[in-house]
Amino acid sequence: MNRLRDLLGGNFPVLLDGGMGTLLQERGLEGGGPGELWNVEHPDIICNIHTEYAEAGARILTTNTFGGTEPRLSMHGLGDRVNELNEAAAAIAHEVAQQHGIFVAGDLGPTGELMFPMGTMDDEQAAALFEAQLRGLVAGGIDLVILETMSDLSEIKAAIAAADKVAPELPIIATLSFDTNLHTMMGVAPAQAVSELADSSADAIGANCGRGLAELESIMAAMVDVRRDDLLLIGQSNAGLPHLVGDQFVYDASVDDVAEHAVRLREMGIDLIGSCCGSTPSFTQAMRDALAG
Repeated sequence: MNRLRDLLGGNFPVLLDGGMGTLLQERGLEGGGPGELWNVEHPDIICNIHTEYAEAGARILTTNTFGGTEPRLSMHGLGDRVNELNEAAAAIAHEVAQQHGIFVAGDLGPTGELMFPMGTMDDEQAAALFEAQLRGLVAGGIDLVILETMSDLSEIKAAIAAADKVAPELPIIATLSFDTNLHTMMGVAPAQAVSELADSSADAIGANCGRGLAELESIMAAMVDVRRDDLLLIGQSNAGLPHLVGDQFVYDASVDDVAEHAVRLREMGIDLIGSCCGSTPSFTQAMRDALAG
Protein backbone atom coordinates (compact mmCIF):
# COMPACT_ATOMS: atom_id res chain seq x y z
CA MET A 1 0.00 0.00 0.00
CA ASN A 2 1.28 3.44 -0.92
CA ARG A 3 -0.12 6.01 1.51
CA LEU A 4 0.66 8.93 -0.76
CA ARG A 5 -1.11 7.39 -3.73
CA ASP A 6 -4.14 6.80 -1.51
CA LEU A 7 -4.05 10.41 -0.25
CA LEU A 8 -3.70 12.01 -3.68
CA GLY A 9 -5.95 9.74 -5.69
CA GLY A 10 -5.24 8.43 -9.17
CA ASN A 11 -4.64 11.62 -11.16
CA PHE A 12 -0.88 11.77 -11.77
CA PRO A 13 1.43 13.54 -12.17
CA VAL A 14 0.75 15.71 -9.14
CA LEU A 15 2.15 19.24 -9.14
CA LEU A 16 3.99 20.61 -6.11
CA ASP A 17 4.89 24.22 -5.38
CA GLY A 18 8.30 25.82 -5.94
CA GLY A 19 10.88 28.00 -4.25
CA MET A 20 10.23 29.75 -0.94
CA GLY A 21 13.55 31.39 -0.07
CA THR A 22 13.71 33.28 -3.37
CA LEU A 23 10.33 34.84 -2.72
CA LEU A 24 11.11 35.70 0.89
CA GLN A 25 14.24 37.54 -0.18
CA GLU A 26 12.27 39.43 -2.81
CA ARG A 27 9.87 40.48 -0.07
CA GLY A 28 12.47 41.72 2.36
CA LEU A 29 14.22 38.82 4.08
CA GLU A 30 17.90 39.61 4.42
CA GLY A 31 20.27 37.08 2.89
CA GLY A 32 21.10 34.39 5.42
CA GLY A 33 18.28 35.44 7.72
CA PRO A 34 15.96 32.89 9.34
CA GLY A 35 12.96 32.58 7.04
CA GLU A 36 11.22 30.41 9.65
CA LEU A 37 10.90 33.44 11.94
CA TRP A 38 8.57 35.00 9.39
CA ASN A 39 6.02 32.30 10.24
CA VAL A 40 5.24 34.34 13.37
CA GLU A 41 6.53 37.82 12.50
CA HIS A 42 5.13 38.05 8.96
CA PRO A 43 2.49 35.30 8.67
CA ASP A 44 0.58 37.38 6.09
CA ILE A 45 3.52 37.18 3.67
CA ILE A 46 3.88 33.42 4.14
CA CYS A 47 0.13 33.04 3.65
CA ASN A 48 0.25 35.10 0.45
CA ILE A 49 3.07 32.98 -0.99
CA HIS A 50 1.18 29.75 -0.29
CA THR A 51 -1.95 31.27 -1.80
CA GLU A 52 -0.08 32.28 -4.96
CA TYR A 53 1.20 28.73 -5.38
CA ALA A 54 -2.25 27.26 -4.75
CA GLU A 55 -3.82 29.57 -7.31
CA ALA A 56 -1.04 28.68 -9.76
CA GLY A 57 -2.06 25.03 -9.61
CA ALA A 58 0.05 23.35 -6.91
CA ARG A 59 -1.75 20.46 -5.24
CA ILE A 60 0.86 20.19 -2.48
CA LEU A 61 2.13 23.18 -0.48
CA THR A 62 5.43 22.92 1.38
CA THR A 63 5.75 24.48 4.82
CA ASN A 64 8.28 27.25 5.39
CA THR A 65 10.40 25.06 7.68
CA PHE A 66 13.42 23.94 5.66
CA GLY A 67 15.75 25.16 8.44
CA GLY A 68 13.36 24.27 11.24
CA THR A 69 15.50 21.86 13.27
CA GLU A 70 17.14 22.98 16.50
CA PRO A 71 20.73 23.20 15.14
CA ARG A 72 19.69 25.36 12.18
CA LEU A 73 17.49 27.62 14.30
CA SER A 74 20.19 27.91 16.97
CA MET A 75 22.40 29.63 14.42
CA HIS A 76 19.97 32.55 14.74
CA GLY A 77 19.35 32.30 18.48
CA LEU A 78 16.03 30.54 17.93
CA GLY A 79 16.87 27.02 19.12
CA ASP A 80 14.24 27.13 21.86
CA ARG A 81 11.43 27.93 19.40
CA VAL A 82 11.38 24.77 17.30
CA ASN A 83 7.83 23.75 18.18
CA GLU A 84 6.42 27.27 17.91
CA LEU A 85 7.89 28.12 14.51
CA ASN A 86 7.08 24.75 12.94
CA GLU A 87 3.52 24.68 14.23
CA ALA A 88 2.94 28.22 13.00
CA ALA A 89 4.26 27.35 9.54
CA ALA A 90 2.04 24.30 9.25
CA ALA A 91 -1.02 26.18 10.47
CA ILE A 92 -0.57 28.90 7.83
CA ALA A 93 -0.17 26.38 5.01
CA HIS A 94 -3.05 24.28 6.36
CA GLU A 95 -5.44 27.22 6.25
CA VAL A 96 -4.57 27.98 2.63
CA ALA A 97 -4.74 24.31 1.65
CA GLN A 98 -8.18 23.95 3.24
CA GLN A 99 -9.46 26.87 1.21
CA HIS A 100 -8.23 25.31 -2.05
CA GLY A 101 -8.87 21.61 -1.36
CA ILE A 102 -5.20 20.67 -1.55
CA PHE A 103 -2.52 19.23 0.76
CA VAL A 104 0.34 20.35 3.03
CA ALA A 105 3.77 18.74 3.20
CA GLY A 106 5.74 19.36 6.38
CA ASP A 107 9.25 20.22 5.25
CA LEU A 108 12.31 18.70 6.95
CA GLY A 109 15.66 19.91 5.63
CA PRO A 110 19.14 18.75 6.67
CA THR A 111 20.11 19.53 10.25
CA GLY A 112 23.43 21.01 9.16
CA GLU A 113 25.28 18.53 11.39
CA LEU A 114 27.46 15.77 9.93
CA MET A 115 26.45 12.21 10.65
CA PHE A 116 28.90 9.70 12.15
CA PRO A 117 31.54 8.70 11.04
CA MET A 118 32.10 11.93 9.06
CA GLY A 119 30.83 13.89 12.06
CA THR A 120 29.65 13.26 15.59
CA MET A 121 25.85 13.03 15.25
CA ASP A 122 24.48 9.52 15.56
CA ASP A 123 21.17 8.13 14.31
CA GLU A 124 19.33 8.57 17.61
CA GLN A 125 20.42 12.19 17.97
CA ALA A 126 19.36 12.99 14.43
CA ALA A 127 15.99 11.28 14.87
CA ALA A 128 15.36 13.23 18.07
CA LEU A 129 15.95 16.53 16.24
CA PHE A 130 13.50 15.57 13.50
CA GLU A 131 10.96 14.31 16.04
CA ALA A 132 10.94 17.70 17.77
CA GLN A 133 10.36 19.46 14.46
CA LEU A 134 7.65 17.02 13.41
CA ARG A 135 5.68 17.43 16.61
CA GLY A 136 5.21 21.09 15.77
CA LEU A 137 4.36 20.36 12.13
CA VAL A 138 1.81 17.71 13.05
CA ALA A 139 0.18 20.03 15.58
CA GLY A 140 -0.16 22.63 12.83
CA GLY A 141 -2.03 20.27 10.52
CA ILE A 142 0.25 18.74 7.86
CA ASP A 143 -1.01 15.96 5.56
CA LEU A 144 2.34 14.43 4.63
CA VAL A 145 6.07 14.76 5.34
CA ILE A 146 8.73 15.82 2.84
CA LEU A 147 12.44 15.37 3.49
CA GLU A 148 14.35 17.50 1.02
CA THR A 149 17.82 18.44 -0.18
CA MET A 150 19.38 15.59 1.78
CA SER A 151 22.82 14.20 0.96
CA ASP A 152 23.39 11.49 3.59
CA LEU A 153 21.29 8.32 3.57
CA SER A 154 21.84 7.93 7.31
CA GLU A 155 20.25 11.33 7.93
CA ILE A 156 17.31 10.49 5.67
CA LYS A 157 16.79 7.20 7.47
CA ALA A 158 16.84 9.02 10.82
CA ALA A 159 14.20 11.45 9.53
CA ILE A 160 12.07 8.57 8.27
CA ALA A 161 12.36 6.87 11.66
CA ALA A 162 11.24 10.11 13.31
CA ALA A 163 8.20 10.33 11.05
CA ASP A 164 7.37 6.68 11.69
CA LYS A 165 7.37 7.44 15.41
CA VAL A 166 5.64 10.83 15.53
CA ALA A 167 3.18 10.48 12.64
CA PRO A 168 3.10 6.89 11.38
CA GLU A 169 -0.08 7.49 9.41
CA LEU A 170 1.36 10.28 7.24
CA PRO A 171 2.90 9.61 3.81
CA ILE A 172 6.62 10.39 3.39
CA ILE A 173 8.45 11.93 0.43
CA ALA A 174 12.26 11.77 0.48
CA THR A 175 14.41 13.79 -1.92
CA LEU A 176 18.16 14.17 -2.19
CA SER A 177 20.27 16.77 -3.97
CA PHE A 178 22.63 15.15 -6.49
CA ASP A 179 24.77 18.20 -7.15
CA THR A 180 28.26 16.66 -7.23
CA ASN A 181 28.85 14.83 -10.53
CA LEU A 182 25.37 13.27 -10.37
CA HIS A 183 25.97 12.17 -6.78
CA THR A 184 25.11 13.78 -3.47
CA MET A 185 27.78 15.56 -1.48
CA MET A 186 28.17 12.33 0.49
CA GLY A 187 28.65 10.24 -2.65
CA VAL A 188 25.18 8.71 -2.99
CA ALA A 189 24.13 7.84 -6.55
CA PRO A 190 20.48 8.11 -7.72
CA ALA A 191 19.98 4.37 -8.21
CA GLN A 192 21.59 3.70 -4.83
CA ALA A 193 19.18 6.07 -3.13
CA VAL A 194 16.17 4.28 -4.59
CA SER A 195 17.55 0.83 -3.81
CA GLU A 196 18.44 1.64 -0.20
CA LEU A 197 15.23 3.55 0.60
CA ALA A 198 12.74 1.38 -1.28
CA ASP A 199 12.28 -0.90 1.72
CA SER A 200 11.75 2.02 4.12
CA SER A 201 8.37 3.62 4.80
CA ALA A 202 9.01 6.34 2.21
CA ASP A 203 6.13 6.51 -0.26
CA ALA A 204 8.00 8.62 -2.83
CA ILE A 205 11.70 9.08 -3.53
CA GLY A 206 13.42 11.50 -5.84
CA ALA A 207 15.65 14.50 -6.37
CA ASN A 208 15.41 18.23 -5.79
CA CYS A 209 17.59 21.31 -6.15
CA GLY A 210 20.75 20.29 -8.04
CA ARG A 211 22.43 21.76 -11.08
CA GLY A 212 19.69 22.45 -13.55
CA LEU A 213 17.01 20.83 -15.66
CA ALA A 214 19.11 18.50 -17.81
CA GLU A 215 20.96 17.00 -14.85
CA LEU A 216 17.70 16.50 -12.95
CA GLU A 217 16.31 14.60 -15.93
CA SER A 218 19.41 12.36 -16.04
CA ILE A 219 19.04 11.67 -12.33
CA MET A 220 15.37 10.80 -12.65
CA ALA A 221 16.09 8.49 -15.59
CA ALA A 222 18.50 6.54 -13.36
CA MET A 223 15.81 6.28 -10.71
CA VAL A 224 13.18 5.15 -13.20
CA ASP A 225 15.44 2.25 -14.17
CA VAL A 226 15.39 0.80 -10.63
CA ARG A 227 11.98 1.88 -9.34
CA ARG A 228 9.52 -0.58 -7.88
CA ASP A 229 5.90 -0.74 -8.94
CA ASP A 230 4.50 0.69 -5.71
CA LEU A 231 7.06 3.48 -5.35
CA LEU A 232 6.31 7.00 -6.55
CA LEU A 233 9.08 9.18 -7.98
CA ILE A 234 9.45 12.94 -7.55
CA GLY A 235 11.55 15.54 -9.38
CA GLN A 236 11.98 19.19 -8.34
CA SER A 237 14.72 21.05 -10.21
CA ASN A 238 16.06 24.51 -9.59
CA ALA A 239 15.17 27.08 -12.23
CA GLY A 240 18.46 26.36 -13.95
CA LEU A 241 21.77 27.58 -12.54
CA PRO A 242 22.31 30.83 -10.61
CA HIS A 243 24.48 33.63 -11.98
CA LEU A 244 25.51 36.71 -10.06
CA VAL A 245 24.03 39.83 -11.67
CA GLY A 246 24.96 42.92 -9.71
CA ASP A 247 24.37 41.93 -6.10
CA GLN A 248 21.71 39.29 -6.82
CA PHE A 249 21.68 35.72 -8.10
CA VAL A 250 19.56 35.20 -11.20
CA TYR A 251 18.65 31.70 -12.39
CA ASP A 252 19.07 31.02 -16.08
CA ALA A 253 16.07 28.80 -16.90
CA SER A 254 13.00 30.57 -18.23
CA VAL A 255 9.40 29.85 -17.38
CA ASP A 256 9.02 28.10 -20.74
CA ASP A 257 12.15 26.00 -20.11
CA VAL A 258 10.74 24.72 -16.83
CA ALA A 259 7.32 24.03 -18.37
CA GLU A 260 8.90 21.92 -21.13
CA HIS A 261 10.99 20.16 -18.49
CA ALA A 262 7.81 19.24 -16.58
CA VAL A 263 6.38 17.61 -19.70
CA ARG A 264 9.57 15.60 -20.20
CA LEU A 265 9.40 14.39 -16.60
CA ARG A 266 5.81 13.29 -17.13
CA GLU A 267 6.84 11.38 -20.26
CA MET A 268 9.51 9.61 -18.19
CA GLY A 269 6.84 8.46 -15.76
CA ILE A 270 7.62 10.81 -12.85
CA ASP A 271 4.64 10.95 -10.50
CA LEU A 272 5.26 14.18 -8.58
CA ILE A 273 6.68 17.24 -10.30
CA GLY A 274 7.67 20.56 -8.76
CA SER A 275 10.41 23.15 -8.80
CA CYS A 276 12.99 24.46 -6.38
CA CYS A 277 15.39 27.39 -5.95
CA GLY A 278 14.81 30.35 -8.24
CA SER A 279 11.28 29.34 -9.17
CA THR A 280 8.11 31.29 -8.41
CA PRO A 281 4.36 30.76 -8.77
CA SER A 282 4.63 31.83 -12.42
CA PHE A 283 6.78 28.74 -13.01
CA THR A 284 4.19 26.55 -11.29
CA GLN A 285 1.41 27.99 -13.42
CA ALA A 286 3.39 27.38 -16.61
CA MET A 287 4.08 23.80 -15.52
CA ARG A 288 0.39 23.28 -14.77
CA ASP A 289 -0.64 24.59 -18.17
CA ALA A 290 1.98 22.53 -19.99
CA LEU A 291 0.99 19.34 -18.17
CA ALA A 292 -2.68 20.00 -18.80
CA GLY A 293 -1.95 20.48 -22.51
